[in-house]
Amino acid sequence: MFKETSKDVLAFIKNSPSCFHAVHEMKKILLDAGYEELRECETWSLKKGGKYFTTRNGSSIVAFHIGNTLEDYHFQITSSHSDSPTFKVKEVAELQGKGGYIQLNTEGYGGMLCSTWLDRPLSLAGRVLVKEGNTIQSKLVSFDKDLVLIPNVAIHMNRDVNNGMKYNNQVDMLPLFSAGECVKDDYYQLIADELHTEKENILGSDLYLYNRMEPTIWGAKEEFISSPKLDDLQCAYTSLKAMINGKNDKAVNVFVCFDNEEVGSGTKQGACSTFLYDTLQRINDNLSFAKEDYYRAVAKSFMVSCDNAHAVHPNHPEKTDAENCTFMNKGIVIKYSANQKYTTDAISSAVFTDICNKAEVPVQHFANRSDAAGGSTLGNLAMSQVSMKAIDIGLPQLAMHSPYETSGVLDIEYLRKAAEKFFCTHICEEDGIICMETEE
Repeated sequence: MFKETSKDVLAFIKNSPSCFHAVHEMKKILLDAGYEELRECETWSLKKGGKYFTTRNGSSIVAFHIGNTLEDYHFQITSSHSDSPTFKVKEVAELQGKGGYIQLNTEGYGGMLCSTWLDRPLSLAGRVLVKEGNTIQSKLVSFDKDLVLIPNVAIHMNRDVNNGMKYNNQVDMLPLFSAGECVKDDYYQLIADELHTEKENILGSDLYLYNRMEPTIWGAKEEFISSPKLDDLQCAYTSLKAMINGKNDKAVNVFVCFDNEEVGSGTKQGACSTFLYDTLQRINDNLSFAKEDYYRAVAKSFMVSCDNAHAVHPNHPEKTDAENCTFMNKGIVIKYSANQKYTTDAISSAVFTDICNKAEVPVQHFANRSDAAGGSTLGNLAMSQVSMKAIDIGLPQLAMHSPYETSGVLDIEYLRKAAEKFFCTHICEEDGIICMETEE
């Protein structure tokens, strides 16, 4: 089962070369599972027992399953993100160089490991806005070919490269598009041909580089998976499937996948936006509950923020805390931060640990070294809009923010089991005592 779950995740990632493609794939999964699509700009008509989803910007999605017994309801939520660090093509994309070279003019998106993007086959994926008659259509595009590459400088021309290299995104990280066979505007013509339109009809685009290397399961005992975008499509796919398979008749189960986590979440489709708040409010109002009922529901709600964690690096164990550190294939990671970059506290940790114990899933604990700054994630940001009990978790991985990351083959199934148990467990609190009832 562990290997099969990992294969499913890797197949999903392969079909998701951009955040727009990831949400498109999630929509297909939800439609196949009987969920109804709702549009934010239209009137909603919801009913108890119904299964629905809505999107924003084509890059963020909220799906939810409404229980049938909602006299004293709340929300149980998992959150994840659809984006990964990469390079975005600028609107004026072509750079004419010496000897007929054409490069693509890109800028960094998120905190990527620059060196890992060099000397490997890359391509482009994202969305393009196309004029069709009196309309402007958003179309997904992904070039299924090795299209560009960012070449290293030979060691003979940079003798000190192995002593440390500081990369300049405007100089060192520009992908090579042509050695002279292409001419001006061929980049735009390439996009037009792919979409079967004229290049004059292309009015805008959000196109990103993606790694063409195939995801794989590897090792003498097939212990590892390596793939682009494990952070965070690994958690996104697994928690989505868990929500679909979960059942909690006394609550509203919710899956949310935000965009722009890697650049701070401060967009209309990010964790700091009103997307989740708006959706939960509309659920409450559509079911004819009062505003007071919404506040009560949120106060009783629980979010599991799912975003990958750092495994101990085999070459650099000193980079992690001596005891609050994690290893691949040893279980789900609960993440802690005294300054609340992670939103876990004693209550949320206790609740989720108990759920994992019931699911027979091992748990690990992560905190950054006290003398090193760590990253942040979704939980504390989403709480600025919708406040509830929350925990930050993830799966341990190596080389976070590389275009080819590595994690353990067992941990994906651990997350699936734990997340499904979470969505099948009715969590309620009375007089400071937390009660949990599991539906099987």
